[in-house]
Amino acid sequence: MLGLESEGDRTSIGEDWELFEFGDKFSGKYDESARVVKGYYPSVSGFKDEVLWAALWLYKATDKDYLRCALEKANEFRGITWAITEFSWDVKFAGLQIIASMLLMEERHRKMKYKHVLEQYRSKAEYYLCACLNKNNVTNVNRTPGGLLYIRQWNNMQYASNAAFLLTVYSDHLQASNQRLRCDRIELDPEEVIAFAKSQVDYILGANPMSMSYLVGYGSRYPQRMHHRGASIDSYKENKGFIGSTQGYDNRFQRNDPNPNVVIGALVGGPDQMDQFSDDRKNFMQTEACTYNTASLVGVLAKLHGLDNGDFSTPLVDSS
Repeated sequence: MLGLESEGDRTSIGEDWELFEFGDKFSGKYDESARVVKGYYPSVSGFKDEVLWAALWLYKATDKDYLRCALEKANEFRGITWAITEFSWDVKFAGLQIIASMLLMEERHRKMKYKHVLEQYRSKAEYYLCACLNKNNVTNVNRTPGGLLYIRQWNNMQYASNAAFLLTVYSDHLQASNQRLRCDRIELDPEEVIAFAKSQVDYILGANPMSMSYLVGYGSRYPQRMHHRGASIDSYKENKGFIGSTQGYDNRFQRNDPNPNVVIGALVGGPDQMDQFSDDRKNFMQTEACTYNTASLVGVLAKLHGLDNGDFSTPLVDSS
């Protein structure tokens, strides 16, 4: 894919090339190989966004020729043609568009042959960010009455948390490059961008109509019946007997009492489009917690913590 065909090229790139080449040679949707997951976690976007996503991250990590893949395949793999209003474990376009657009901060990228491709990436990145901020003329992300970004019913909190992270990262970029975010309706300062990201975090932590912290273990009121096997089965300290899959389901899943174990830091799926939340272990669309919910939230919390301590200059992600 990268056009690096000589033995010297392969040796210089090393193991990262081998892994990337493997993904290129055997490309395809993962749920076509592991069909059992298709009813639960089907891939909507396919594999092409992951190829571009990997190429950009590998370029940032190694400064090698992976960028050529992200530029030459940008149109074919929909990186500069898909305008997206969500970022998730499956749909990576908004994230990779933001990474690519931030490369324009460096003079070497502004002088390159494919500068126009990076500018097209930036256009799509701005579309996503402006949609989150409700500043596009046509398509914007819906919000609950309480102000939470709302994409869909199942585990909506991942979209809000990821949006807050990407908005924070781009706010850093705008600050460092002395730019403003260009939307259809208005141009926004970096401070306005991160202020909205903070509003999403505030909602997650309890500033919402339910007065509920959706981060387990934080605050005085948080979900007690998270849809999580480790949280809901008896602790080994309390029950040293054998607990198999069937016993865990029969003896714990159906109970109405709170989970015996608190998974501190788990971010659950969150409320519905009307800010309503049912703390029920069987209500997996709202009470299931996922690593990709919490991961992005950690980044935003780190930035906000730094701002509270007077650190206004350290970016979450290096723009170069």
